Amino acid sequence: MSPNNRQIDWFVTLVPFLCVLALCVVLFIFPAQATETLQGIRYLLGDKGGIYYAVLGLGSFGLTLYIAFSDYGKIRLGKLDKPAYTSFQWGAMIFTSTMAADILFFSFIEWALYGGEDHVKQLGDLQKWAPTFPLFHWGPIPWSFYIILAVAFGFMMHVKQRSKQRLSEACRPLLGDKVDGAIGRGIDLIGVFSLIAGTATTFSVATPLLSSAISRLFRLANTPVLNIVILLIIALIYTAVVTMGMEAVSRLASYCSYLFLAILFYVLFFGGETIYILETGFSALGNLAQEFVGLATWMDPLRQTSFPQNWTFYYWAYWMVWCVATPFFIGTISKGRTIKETILGAYSWGLAGTFTSFIILGNYGLAQQLKHGVDTLGFLNNGGSYAEAIIQVVDTLPMSSLGLCLLVITMVAFYATTFDSLTLVVSSYSYKNLLPDQEPSKGIKLFWSVIFILFPIALIFSESSLFSLQSVSIIAAFPLGIIIIIIILSFFKDAKNYLNKLGKDSSKK
Repeated sequence: MSPNNRQIDWFVTLVPFLCVLALCVVLFIFPAQATETLQGIRYLLGDKGGIYYAVLGLGSFGLTLYIAFSDYGKIRLGKLDKPAYTSFQWGAMIFTSTMAADILFFSFIEWALYGGEDHVKQLGDLQKWAPTFPLFHWGPIPWSFYIILAVAFGFMMHVKQRSKQRLSEACRPLLGDKVDGAIGRGIDLIGVFSLIAGTATTFSVATPLLSSAISRLFRLANTPVLNIVILLIIALIYTAVVTMGMEAVSRLASYCSYLFLAILFYVLFFGGETIYILETGFSALGNLAQEFVGLATWMDPLRQTSFPQNWTFYYWAYWMVWCVATPFFIGTISKGRTIKETILGAYSWGLAGTFTSFIILGNYGLAQQLKHGVDTLGFLNNGGSYAEAIIQVVDTLPMSSLGLCLLVITMVAFYATTFDSLTLVVSSYSYKNLLPDQEPSKGIKLFWSVIFILFPIALIFSESSLFSLQSVSIIAAFPLGIIIIIIILSFFKDAKNYLNKLGKDSSKK
């Protein structure tokens, strides 16, 4: 069912649009000044307020485990005899609704980014730590942001049957009717701005790899125009799919999973480094388990390397800005599952996909560096681009053109599936009321599809560095963290009242 257009909230719909246009203009006209401002604010928040991100991350992870194995975990999300989707469909949509294209991108190159860090040099062993840090930074803590909010949103939608699918509505148990006024509007606007910042970072980081690969395959000039054409093609794909509804999104997610498995199989079994990849991955998992608490609490108080400020807190912030939409999507598709099943299943599917990608693709690249003389570290240290470094690694594979083609198709499919879920969710922000079984109109979905593309195009033209792109996410995530805390407290209050009511009802019987 589609809601009535009279239910559209034009304030929440148009204000972000106008602000995005203003940001695009600033980035076009004053790129240097905008970059300097972003970096200054990032230093203030990331360096001076790093403990805020660290405590929030570790706290979210601990709370998900507590919820799963407490009475809260027994609550079923919705009145269904069985889950709305099969385990594979559900797991595929969970993984592909996240930054799956980013995961594929960073899996090839992230080990090399740490190789030049002073902190890793102090630890002393590239073979040991370069494969470990990606698993930490894309592991249980960032996934916990999604999972704890997915539980809160799923409870709100499927158990309490609330008619508003927004961040502000999830805060109602704690804030009460204040969410219907200016406070609620402010919460929703912060959420939408944060999501736009996250999507812009995702597009701007990984699109150059697609551009470089396509220019190599089809002998085209690698220009900003090619980047924009790629963005528009991706936008057309995810817009077409999202207008078809959830069934089409589910089908595309399954296809993405098959493509993802194909590229992993290709690298693992045809790259000639199967044993090294598996042994290094096994060792990295053991090192992560042994050092997890230390990595999660290391703050570098003397700022000898500022490693956690530059990397760990950035990643926590990066995942946080996606919390506006992805947890809503996970909560929506988890109807029929208990909270415990949702938490443990989301961790299982999410970490399985993420860890497998980093272990196979990342360790293959590390093998080329340490065993075969492909100096990816030196290439990056001399100013080489991340995209070209990844292509150098792919070139070492047999039938490298086939591998490059498979990489392009998989990344485009991942982009499309990720933004399908985001568009479905953020479109619901445009409505004053939206029931759980209703979807936004095609026109609203198309509107948000356009919004998602504008800011990345501006960032590409302004030639923003990775540091500047990271700054956008860190700045956007800071106020969002406060909202996440309010939502978590609201869930505990609401769920406790729900369990108490169930207890009283059962005792009466």
